[in-house]
Amino acid sequence: MEITKAPFNYIGNKYRIVKLIKRHFPEKINTMVDLFCGGCDMTINTQAKRIYANDINHFVIDICKEFQKNNINDLLYRIDEIITKWGLSKTNKSGYESFREYYNNSGSPLDLYVLMCYSFNYQFRFNSDLKYNNPFGKNRSSFNDRMRNNLIGFKKRIDGVYFSSCDFTDFDYSILKEGDFLYADPPYLISCGSYNDGKRGFRGWNDKDDADLQIILSQLSQRGVLFAMSNVVRHKGVCNQPLLTWAEKNNYIIHPIKFNYDNCNYQSKNKMNVTEEVLITNY
Repeated sequence: MEITKAPFNYIGNKYRIVKLIKRHFPEKINTMVDLFCGGCDMTINTQAKRIYANDINHFVIDICKEFQKNNINDLLYRIDEIITKWGLSKTNKSGYESFREYYNNSGSPLDLYVLMCYSFNYQFRFNSDLKYNNPFGKNRSSFNDRMRNNLIGFKKRIDGVYFSSCDFTDFDYSILKEGDFLYADPPYLISCGSYNDGKRGFRGWNDKDDADLQIILSQLSQRGVLFAMSNVVRHKGVCNQPLLTWAEKNNYIIHPIKFNYDNCNYQSKNKMNVTEEVLITNY
């Protein structure tokens, strides 16, 4: 299966390490749940008879639903119309800011997607009033040919996906039967980012959340559901010992995910502060 890039630059996305993670997935999957799907890179690069993609960030899920229900040619036409109408480019800061103000009143998912394409680092950032506040991505961000092609490829992969937006504690796990599969990529407790700091209009992530998720995964395991969870066990000298203890106590397998992040901000240049990313499985 050729790896497809989602048309987002979502914080914590797994595009660069999809192959490293997928090598540990079950060979055949009936029903899959991507519990913290984010930008959906794992969702669209996993084969299963049924796929459920969930994330608490309803803004991203609403965009995915908008993509799903519309013809790709119509989507591209509407996106080009928006770009032309507002004069969006890599240099038109005032056009971007006017469009941002317009979106914060309209709330249209497609407007948000186009806005994100011209924002700093292509990021989704909201203030406490849930108003989009990411600055302009001058000379860098745009809906370019790469983004266009990513959207076309993404659209082909999401037609049968069931999208939902709820907290992981509220998800309906009864849809999972023995032999089904859940992938979890929660916010990482010891490497908190803007997506899990509780300051962008969404709940934060803390020790209790880590513990609650572990309980849910253990309960699923007892029912015969397979799971794989991405996480970080060490980061900048800090160790998530409760996570390691939980995995070892239940005889889950800890697979190191080794990838060279030298060209991005994810990993510290200080070799003494290496981030240890892992995939924990119950099979």
